[in-house]
Amino acid sequence: MNFKRMTDLDLTGKRVLVRVDFNVPFQDGRITDDTRIRAALPGIRHALAGKARLMLVSHLGRPKEGRFEESESLAPVAKHLSRLLGVEVPLVGDWVGGGFDPMSIPPGKLALLENCRFNVGEKKDDEGLARKIAALCDVYVNDAFGTAHRAEATTHGVARFAPVACAGPLLAAELDALGKALAHPRRPLVAIVAGSKVSTKLTILDALAAKVDQLIVGGGIANTFLLASGARIGKSLAEHDLTGEANKVMATIMAKGGNVPLPIDVVCAKEFAANAIAQTKATRDVAEDDLILDIGPQSAAALAQIVKKAGTVVWNGPVGVFEFDQFGNGTATLARAIAESDAYSIAGGGDTLAAIAKYGIGDRISYISTGGGAFLEFLEGKTLPAVAALEARSAE
Repeated sequence: MNFKRMTDLDLTGKRVLVRVDFNVPFQDGRITDDTRIRAALPGIRHALAGKARLMLVSHLGRPKEGRFEESESLAPVAKHLSRLLGVEVPLVGDWVGGGFDPMSIPPGKLALLENCRFNVGEKKDDEGLARKIAALCDVYVNDAFGTAHRAEATTHGVARFAPVACAGPLLAAELDALGKALAHPRRPLVAIVAGSKVSTKLTILDALAAKVDQLIVGGGIANTFLLASGARIGKSLAEHDLTGEANKVMATIMAKGGNVPLPIDVVCAKEFAANAIAQTKATRDVAEDDLILDIGPQSAAALAQIVKKAGTVVWNGPVGVFEFDQFGNGTATLARAIAESDAYSIAGGGDTLAAIAKYGIGDRISYISTGGGAFLEFLEGKTLPAVAALEARSAE
């Protein structure tokens, strides 16, 4: 994968526009999780140290284009970023067609541009808008992997028309990590894919089946695979019409000497609730009114051994309802096995990150992806539009 890197460029005095991902959660007007903002700090500090005239651009929420909405203004983000950097970060309102001059930013200083989705044509990747934005900068930097799967004006269009287009350190690190995990993995390659439905991750399962040595499935996906194998799942969440697809995935892996190890014991309950009573039983003993909410201890231990022997582990999704402690042992066991393994490990997805935080293993995962949809689409083998645009400009 070839692309220019911001860290290789001379930014002195240049107008540098960095697409960041500051789409952070709010509650009562306050930022509740600033992980995405902190992830962008290395790139921001590098540009400031390089004496760039720095402009940051991001979306926030889903406002109606062409209309300012105070609830989705980046004003609180500007204040929070000011505190993190220890310098004032002014917010520029009408920065497209409003007379804004990037040269008004002194070298080594920065400004945050107001929510890019207030601009008409942002989501449709309007060429006219993209050209106007590109005219504001000498160097365009994409440092927002979480938006790389979207072809929008500030993620894709600007990269086509800016004088120079490159990747920031966060985006470059994501692509390097994912490439290492999937393009040239250390074997055995083990993928853990879990979630409520096979249908939402069927293309991922299909793609991984041709690449991995072991595919561990969890959650409702595992229930569908259990059903396909003839096992009893009671009233557990599953997609009965996709058992044929599950069998195809298993056949693909088995044909190349791999496997999809299915649970031999599970943790069940009669209801889905925080205070539900957990019962551990063999898969063959699952009752008609049982809900499977986690893998059992024997299954968790067996999967942990697979993970500990892996060369590379890709993890997307907890294998049980880990939010309820009585159904979290399977996820906790696998999480700790990944942490203790010598394998190169990469994890992504909101629920996965929550599990990593809950079990305190973040410092023992080789790479934690900041992207949700982009991470999944990369696993599928899809071309990410924002990355493709940078690759197309790499030879210039």
